[in-house]
Amino acid sequence: MTHDELAHVLRASAAISNETSFVLVGSQAVLLLLERPPADLLVSTEIDLYPALHPEKADLIDGAIGANSTFHDTFGYHVDGISPETASLPNDWMNRAVLTYFGDVTAICPDLHDLVVSKCAAGRDKDADFVRILLANGSVVVKTLLERIAMLDPAKHNLQHITQWTQRRALEATE
Repeated sequence: MTHDELAHVLRASAAISNETSFVLVGSQAVLLLLERPPADLLVSTEIDLYPALHPEKADLIDGAIGANSTFHDTFGYHVDGISPETASLPNDWMNRAVLTYFGDVTAICPDLHDLVVSKCAAGRDKDADFVRILLANGSVVVKTLLERIAMLDPAKHNLQHITQWTQRRALEATE
């Protein structure tokens, strides 16, 4: 995905939902968090988002411009309409959020470390690649990741497992 494609998705999401603020939590949020994101991180053709004030409208957006929609078939990229619970973020992530404006539309992204924490908590193979790349190029710092992981809700997350998973990715990033 490119910055222009992301802007297109945000404008389309705004038109569909009559909302102007969206939270972006997937890997393609790096388009707004890094000046020059590594090309290996931009292979996804979807952006995970939900309307900030009315998250329930994510389904409406997903139905109109989600996977396998006419929009997707036409442009080759799409929205994955998600809920606020989809990404595992520290409770205070909004205090560090990055806002980017596209005219009247606002994109709200967790800061890069908080975004990577959500990938560490998910722990999928594709998340491991994402985390390794950002650790290897110095965009994120393992110490900060571990501090943010400790801020996750322990009632919902196995913090020891997430910490160990993250430490393994940090070791792999230096090999």
